[in-house]
Amino acid sequence: MIEIRERMNPYVKSVQPQENYCLLLTFENGEKRIFDLKPYLDKGVFMRLQNEALFKTARVVSGSVEWYGEIDLSYDTLYLSSIPVKPSKGKSKTFQKAKKKIATIPAKRKKQARASVEAK
Repeated sequence: MIEIRERMNPYVKSVQPQENYCLLLTFENGEKRIFDLKPYLDKGVFMRLQNEALFKTARVVSGSVEWYGEIDLSYDTLYLSSIPVKPSKGKSKTFQKAKKKIATIPAKRKKQARASVEAK
């Protein structure tokens, strides 16, 4: 007797290329997840995706993500190697904290530079 198993990971329903070579994925189960493509960019056909214009052409084909030139990632890889996005109204607190922290980096560097000049 042949046993038919249900698929373990959901198909990709939509993809939105983001900054810094990340993909915002929505899966058929409603989950939103972020996939970081940077670790793949120095390997084989994925090297072509260093071209940002090509990277932004990502589209969903048969539940996976595909780019022109026969470059693709399976829904299993995308699901298992992505990070869940917490649902929220507006931007999440984590996102807001990260944005604030990033914004303060140049100010901190300026203060450090001034302090080192004044110390001399």
